[in-house]
Amino acid sequence: MCARRVLRAGLGGHTLQGPLTRRRKLERLFTDPMPQRVEPCLALLSSKAPNGRDWSYEIKWDGYRVALHIEPGERVRIITRGGHDWTSRFPVIAHDALELGVDSAILDGEAVVVDERGAPDFGALQKALGGFGGTRIVTQAIFYAFDLLYLNGHDVRALGCEERRGILEDILGDSPHNSIHLSEDINADGPAFLRMACEMGLEGIIAKRRSAPYRSGRGGEWLKIKCVQSESFIIIGYEASTEALGGVGRILVAAREGSQLVYVGSAGTGFTDASAIALRKQMDRIITEKPAVNMTGRSKAYRWVKPELVAEIEFRAWTDDGKLRHASFKGLRESADETEIYELLKT
Repeated sequence: MCARRVLRAGLGGHTLQGPLTRRRKLERLFTDPMPQRVEPCLALLSSKAPNGRDWSYEIKWDGYRVALHIEPGERVRIITRGGHDWTSRFPVIAHDALELGVDSAILDGEAVVVDERGAPDFGALQKALGGFGGTRIVTQAIFYAFDLLYLNGHDVRALGCEERRGILEDILGDSPHNSIHLSEDINADGPAFLRMACEMGLEGIIAKRRSAPYRSGRGGEWLKIKCVQSESFIIIGYEASTEALGGVGRILVAAREGSQLVYVGSAGTGFTDASAIALRKQMDRIITEKPAVNMTGRSKAYRWVKPELVAEIEFRAWTDDGKLRHASFKGLRESADETEIYELLKT
């Protein structure tokens, strides 16, 4: 049973809201030009799940944020958050998009690879893509659509989230394909849904205001609540080891503080033999003599690298002196994903 169905069953039999037929409202709108690209709406990090009638909840998918453009003339484009065209890398999703029965549309969602439980697996997605900088075609990826921005000549971003979702449910409700799924809206108590997600080992949940229009940027209409903290940091060096996997004892990472980089600790777990070997090769290509941050008093055995690689790091907490506690490597982020480096608040 996939993760979203387990979650729904575990919440006392709560089911999704019934599909809302909204297409008739679009008939009253003027035809709008189709955007070449829309900057995505981003979720603001929150320490707790909100509750109330104006909030809806979904699984937080751990993959690559992409927009699925279905354009007139049976043309499909799959655009990453950073604006890169990855259509050729997800051929099954692109093929299935043409069979959704729409003339034109822009769907916002996440491309993921799932494990045997149906839960998203970021490491598996990276492996399928060929690792950092890889160019492999991914046939097993699933596109989880969670919003609709444009449909059949009409820009629907001004509609409320619930109305946009109702139209999206109409489009995807009868889809026979395995590669395009609806990211289901769980009708549940927010804190209870978060607890269930955490018990299942998922990354967290997303909460959205049902009445809010679609706005690009991080305006607070969407919130992300995580079970385990996971953020993106710059790799500034590593400690070589003849005993560790791939020869990488641990990597040293930094966060942003204003215009500067600040060392925030190291990660020595989470590697597989293959990922450690691949990472070591990437780092050895950008070796430099001096660290990108002030590392006074640190071991001279470290090998410094140019601050070009972005690592996704899981951790439990921050120490009193501003370092990551129990940090673990998840993978490298592609530039196409336009990941934001974690920024420290100035004190």
